[in-house]
Amino acid sequence: MPDLPNSILILGIGNLLMNDEGVGIHVVSRLEKEGIEGADLMDGGTGGFHLLAYIQSYKRIIIIDASLDQFPPGHVRVLQPRYAKDFPRQLSAHEIGLKDLIDSAILLGNMPQLHLVAISVKEFQEMGLDLSPEVREAIPAAIKCVREIVAATGERGGLVTR
Repeated sequence: MPDLPNSILILGIGNLLMNDEGVGIHVVSRLEKEGIEGADLMDGGTGGFHLLAYIQSYKRIIIIDASLDQFPPGHVRVLQPRYAKDFPRQLSAHEIGLKDLIDSAILLGNMPQLHLVAISVKEFQEMGLDLSPEVREAIPAAIKCVREIVAATGERGGLVTR
């Protein structure tokens, strides 16, 4: 586990090989290029228990992920789920792994404050590397949400590698 300089982790979740499903990774990649003060960045891939130690090492986690929901593609919203059941019903194609990860942190008694930046997608379709125009155009709005959450703490940020 690396030395963690901040109390906030921005965790992009998704699968880059499944078009819009990888939007969380695209947002973190853009933040890496633009820079962000006050948080560490991590490409969390498709989630999973290997992320549990990282999640438990931070006071706050901002998760960015695709969401199959009733909103039009590209809609961005911020949620503050306290339990796995508070996540959107179909968060993404890997929802079971991420929700299990959250439940595990809760059961272990070490759950950080959590913000979820959910970006609505139309569907998870065939394999591909391209975001739809609506989801690609939502990235700046998602970044704005992330920056607003981080700005409330005033800490310095960096990049976490795993």
